[in-house]
Amino acid sequence: MASGSYRNGGPKLSAKLDRQHSAVYSTPKASAKSRPPATPATASGLRRSGAGNPASTPAGNKGDAGVPGRVRVAVRLRPRNAEELVADADFADCVELQPELKRLKLRKNNWDSETYEFDEVLTEFASQKRVYEVVAKPVVESVLEGYNGTVMAYGQTGTGKTFTLGMLGEEDSAARGIMVRAMEDILADISADTDSVSVSYLQLYMETVQDLLVPGNDNIAIVEDPKTGDVSLPGATIVEIRDQRSFVELLRLGEAHRFAANTKLNTESSRSHAILMVTYKVHVKRSVKGRHDAEPGLPTENGNASRLVSSLRPPIVRKSKLVVVDLAGSERIDKSGSEGHTLEEAKSINLSLSALGKCINALAENSPHVPFRDSKLTRLLRDSFGGTARTSLVVTIGPSPRHRGETASTIMFGQRAMKVENMVKLKEEFDYKSLCRRLDIEIDKLIAANERQQKDFEDEVERIREEAQSRIAEAERNYMNSLENERSKYQKDYMESIKTLEKKWRMNQQISSNDKTTVEHDQCLEKTCNIEGSTASKSEEIAGVRQLLQNERLLQESTEEEVNDLKGQVLHWKNLEAAASAEIIKLRKLQDNEANQKQKLEEEITILKGQLVQLSIETDETRSRFDRGGSGKIVTGLDSLMSQARHSQIRDSGNGPKASIAKLFEQVGLQKILSLLESEDADIRIHAVKVVANLAAEEANQEKIVEAGGLTSLLMLLKSSEDETVHRVAAGAIANLAMNETNQELIMDQGGISLLSMTAADAEDPQTLRMVAGAVANLCGNDKLQTRLRVEGGIKALLGMVRCGHPDVLAQVARGIANFAKCESRASIQGNKVGKSLLIEDGALPWIVKNANNEAAPIRRHIELALCHLAQHEVNAKDMISEGALWELVRISRDCSREDIRTLARRILTSSPTFQSELRRLRIEY
Repeated sequence: MASGSYRNGGPKLSAKLDRQHSAVYSTPKASAKSRPPATPATASGLRRSGAGNPASTPAGNKGDAGVPGRVRVAVRLRPRNAEELVADADFADCVELQPELKRLKLRKNNWDSETYEFDEVLTEFASQKRVYEVVAKPVVESVLEGYNGTVMAYGQTGTGKTFTLGMLGEEDSAARGIMVRAMEDILADISADTDSVSVSYLQLYMETVQDLLVPGNDNIAIVEDPKTGDVSLPGATIVEIRDQRSFVELLRLGEAHRFAANTKLNTESSRSHAILMVTYKVHVKRSVKGRHDAEPGLPTENGNASRLVSSLRPPIVRKSKLVVVDLAGSERIDKSGSEGHTLEEAKSINLSLSALGKCINALAENSPHVPFRDSKLTRLLRDSFGGTARTSLVVTIGPSPRHRGETASTIMFGQRAMKVENMVKLKEEFDYKSLCRRLDIEIDKLIAANERQQKDFEDEVERIREEAQSRIAEAERNYMNSLENERSKYQKDYMESIKTLEKKWRMNQQISSNDKTTVEHDQCLEKTCNIEGSTASKSEEIAGVRQLLQNERLLQESTEEEVNDLKGQVLHWKNLEAAASAEIIKLRKLQDNEANQKQKLEEEITILKGQLVQLSIETDETRSRFDRGGSGKIVTGLDSLMSQARHSQIRDSGNGPKASIAKLFEQVGLQKILSLLESEDADIRIHAVKVVANLAAEEANQEKIVEAGGLTSLLMLLKSSEDETVHRVAAGAIANLAMNETNQELIMDQGGISLLSMTAADAEDPQTLRMVAGAVANLCGNDKLQTRLRVEGGIKALLGMVRCGHPDVLAQVARGIANFAKCESRASIQGNKVGKSLLIEDGALPWIVKNANNEAAPIRRHIELALCHLAQHEVNAKDMISEGALWELVRISRDCSREDIRTLARRILTSSPTFQSELRRLRIEY
């Protein structure tokens, strides 16, 4: 570079601003008096930027509607440097600060000056700590709560922007800048286990985005989401931060790579815009009542698999971003002495700052076109001005009268920036990637458990089979052995018996042969006796043989009985084997059924994964389309199911192939959706009531919901539930149903106004109060319900909700009062006998008069209309005069922006005798 050089991160930063030591100031609260009045340009400016910043929160999340937040601007005066102390010694400073009044006077000359008001005015003695606390700390706290935030420094070169933002404070800790102090607060708040902080450090040099952490990455493309308009830098280096030391090292590295040059106005002038992006990601812990009682989950046709998946609800993650922008200083070429390449750098800096100024002018003046695409700087800061981020701007000025023109230009830039109002939104979303990881883990666990069970089952079956076979083999061996032993024993005993008989028989034969040789001359009597004795002995021997045979038969019978017993045992073991085989077949069938169920579960989980990804995309698209609702019909945040149905319905109006809302009824069924309103699981109940609320937003569905008992269920939720989200969404659904006159009478008959009044009395959330006020406001538009509304506390409930002070709530209250007054006026015009207005009797008139000239256009328009309707009935005139309403009627007849209301006010003032008499008494010509 001819004129530029890289920073080396040394103490040369101190040359940009002489440090002044002073006591540390406490953080002041911003006073409402110091804020400039809001202009009608704010609302349209927000709508222009809303398309580029869709709600990223999940269904039912808080903050879908956003909270208005004006850009806060602080001015900081640099003390005189050494050159100015000499050159301007005879001249007074061109600015005079009044920090206690938050004012700054810019001197034109010795006798004339101009006064400007800012959110904060910081003198040259303000410490770095005080600057951080009043400028950046509120933004950092918002980032920790889940909102995007931007802190930016703007001013002439050499006025201390880099000192204010990027001072590292290594030598003097009191000199630490906003970047270092902001990271200290962020790291002190995070949980190391679940939260993460990542950093990108970039510079915009000569209209090219360059990475200060990786100098070779010197042409990073800016990518814009065609659907949401969000801007991202996918090519930038992202470093996760765990401690303050590593962050300071990154800042030192980035500062060393940033372009700087020596000019007449600053010895080390920044030649690029430095952008520090800090992404803060935190997981939100949800407290769910009755989770174990309602563990079966949503009843579906798929049974246990759907109940398992329903218990795996996606976690919620808040992903906010802090952007700290150190703009290069604006400069005049004749004063800075830039030439050559430094001159080209100055031209590029001035062009980008000029483009930023044009965008802020367009937002402040409610221009129909904001030229964000004229410069890469304005594209990167699109969310900071007119977007969803909470933005704080510090403008730095010098005291030298020689640079009064540059100082005046910087002050006017800050004044215009104060007119820009952002719609700050909570950056909450479902962590679908984490849910997918959890599903993968659950699938792996189920598969592993199934495989273990299958292996254990197979091992058990094999063990039983082997044991049965071993027992059968052992029984057969025992049977054969026993049989063989008995056979051998019986055969041996039989052979021995035969041998014994043969031996005895031979002995008997020998004895018989010896007896024949005896003397024949023995007497007959002796012979007879011998024969009888021999016969007796033989009979005894035969009896002994018979006894042996009888014993053998008994042994044979006992052996046969034992054989039969063994056969019975063998048959028993065979039966056991058959039973075991049947059990094995049954277990195999169970195994096949489990395998089929496992396959169905895997298919269903795959389908659910695809639906989760598709629903997340369609939810973002649908929320961006329905981000803004009208005053009469209140639409709550979409949940995942209704997001798909509503998005499909929109595309069905063209040529899209997806199912309409009628197909949702066919596939899911209204009765099933309404039955979930009574679920014990708080998450299921919240999702169900959101689906009903979004269905109620369509007139075609309202009759079906009422006929199916949806209105009764919604009113019961208001009565029985203690959940603030359920109250908010149920009240929104009732407000949508209350757009129909028939439904209005049903709501009143079922005690709806009393339930809405109790809900309003207990609620603190502005969005819940807005829904309740919208429902009551719709009921106030029915001529037949006027007296009942008053008796059952409807008017008191409306007036009680003004305690919130939120503009959206006040707008709904004003609309309800205008509807009520219009019905009373219509009854009076039709000739019905009407007494004093019920609104006046319930004490609404003082609030009406107080807010008749409210800064918010919707509130003012409804109040002006209500005053005109009340004034049409002559009996109300005296009360209106005593409360000061006459002056407001005169103002309305002259200054109201709507011609029809101005004409109505003039006609009332000229036709009412009471008003005419009072005007004459006050000597007001009309």
